[in-house]
Amino acid sequence: MSRLLEVQNLNKVHRRNTLFEATARSVHAVRDVSFDVQRGEVLGIVGESGCGKSTLARAILHLDPPTGGRVFFDGEDVAMFRGRRLLHFRKRAQIVFQDPHSALNPRLTVGRAIEEGMIAQGVPADERARRRAELFDLVGLQANRMNDYPHELSGGQKQRVVIARALAVHPEMLVLDEPVSSLDVSIQAQILNLLVDIKQRLEITYLFISHDLNLVAYLSDRIGVMRRGELLELAPTESLLSAPKDEYTRALFGSSPRYEDKRLLSTPLLGRNE
Repeated sequence: MSRLLEVQNLNKVHRRNTLFEATARSVHAVRDVSFDVQRGEVLGIVGESGCGKSTLARAILHLDPPTGGRVFFDGEDVAMFRGRRLLHFRKRAQIVFQDPHSALNPRLTVGRAIEEGMIAQGVPADERARRRAELFDLVGLQANRMNDYPHELSGGQKQRVVIARALAVHPEMLVLDEPVSSLDVSIQAQILNLLVDIKQRLEITYLFISHDLNLVAYLSDRIGVMRRGELLELAPTESLLSAPKDEYTRALFGSSPRYEDKRLLSTPLLGRNE
């Protein structure tokens, strides 16, 4: 495998003004984080809420640019992208957010929502229609739901739409930021099965972010553990789970069901259109 993403000493500092302080307070949300992601790999990032995982994801994609460090995508410095080059990067690296309801425009049908990225990329209408039909089938949605609005779909169906929208422009990498945490457990299993299927069929790269160790362990080739903005350790899944080096990692794993005793998808697959 070749390297697709490289993150070097990434930092993100937020400055916050408060009513009771004369000067702004700095919050170091991401602190000197470095790692790489190989093409076709699933790299998992796990850590408790507020540890900086989502901030890291947004900084990598320059949705909220970092305050220090560098991000290279396919060997190119993302900070140098402007105009068409930035638009091309947005096509190659897409993100799926935690809450599918807020990620969708309530005024657009879900079929039109899937076309948004293609419209921005200048894809002709007939090609958009063909691709939309392919995507509905890929994510397990019935074609007769294309003219539905988000409020007419279940949470799992909406997340399928969001995943389809992210895939519409043929990305090379998906950043999955807590993509199932807002869903019921049985629906989580279906969406995780879907992501595994998409990974196998499209040979796509995932950066998978979650606070749930079992989700990360099931899906990932390697796992990185974050705490208070720092990446404490990074190793292949099996070796990290069997012999974590950092004390915090051992405590995090100790509070979760043992990986070898409980695989995530012991929950049966309940069908494609929950």
